[in-house]
Amino acid sequence: MRARTGLRALTTTVLLGSLLTACGGGGGGDAAGGGATATGGETPGTSAPGGYMPGGPATGTTDGTDGSAAAATTLGVADTDLGQILVDGTGMTLYMFTKDSPGTSACEGDCLVAWPPLEGTPTAGEGVDESLLGSIERSDGTVQAAYNDWPLYYWQNDAAPGDTTGQNVNGVWFVLGPDGEPIMTAPSE
Repeated sequence: MRARTGLRALTTTVLLGSLLTACGGGGGGDAAGGGATATGGETPGTSAPGGYMPGGPATGTTDGTDGSAAAATTLGVADTDLGQILVDGTGMTLYMFTKDSPGTSACEGDCLVAWPPLEGTPTAGEGVDESLLGSIERSDGTVQAAYNDWPLYYWQNDAAPGDTTGQNVNGVWFVLGPDGEPIMTAPSE
């Protein structure tokens, strides 16, 4: 029984490592979650927009008919151990990818499994600079929310509003401040 459990753990580790490598190279940055307090947007919930549950891609509609997609695309600001950061309307942390360029996402294929995009055109909640809002068209034709020209993503391992476990992953994934600049500090241990 222990051999099977060890093999499963090893297999899971290898698969996760492959996904992370596809999304920014080797190395790794540990990240600690931190209790965040949302200061804008909707009341934080337990699921992110469009039916996105941490650990999987968005599955809901983006026309707002289920309510969650529209709430999610309202961006807000939360207070965390990293300072004030950009979150969606449900309080889930949003990230930028340093390999992206203005108006273009470099995260494709397996990368999108670990880093699902925030789909839709964003609106400004409290603390968000409306002039920095935008969106891009992905290679598959979907619209992805952007802030200060950075396409916005979730991290599959963030389980609840306020989690920032994607901070500094592989030294290329970071949260954004309300000024639209990446916060490139390592998470507190």
